[in-house]
Amino acid sequence: MPKPTTAPEVRIEPWAEGDLDLLRRINAPEMTEHLGGPETEEKVLSRHRRYLEVGGDGSGGMFRVVVLPEGTAVGNIGYWEREWRGETVYETGWGILPEFGGRGLATAAGRLVVELARAERRHRFLHAYPSVDHPASNAICRKLGFTLLGPCDFEYPPGRPMRCNDWRLTL
Repeated sequence: MPKPTTAPEVRIEPWAEGDLDLLRRINAPEMTEHLGGPETEEKVLSRHRRYLEVGGDGSGGMFRVVVLPEGTAVGNIGYWEREWRGETVYETGWGILPEFGGRGLATAAGRLVVELARAERRHRFLHAYPSVDHPASNAICRKLGFTLLGPCDFEYPPGRPMRCNDWRLTL
């Protein structure tokens, strides 16, 4: 007889000044191996400033992922506008700290981001572009109902070619 499963409870909260230490933890080698490796402190500070500026105008938002009932920040997730193949779409991305991985937290947070992006009624599609070599992130896209459009080439970070999967969700 299968064991009952429960979905994890998470909350996403807008990125705040106090989240810099969380971003530093997310910048660890094991968290960034599919993204070109850790960034310098200068780049982390710049990213933190960008995260603080995103949102509030329908263009998306960055959030810390908080697991309940503990209230522990376990990662980040967001969505933002980008130009993709001749149209403006939302892109999403996430990172859950390794010690909290495998519990469905990114998928649960992803559902919340999909709801927010859909409620904006601003763009038709939400895309995710995980590395073709990142099975966990590709599995999250599948669980969230994204459709795999196929592999594509990105430059991320700037100057580093990256082979990604283009996943799309109709909002």
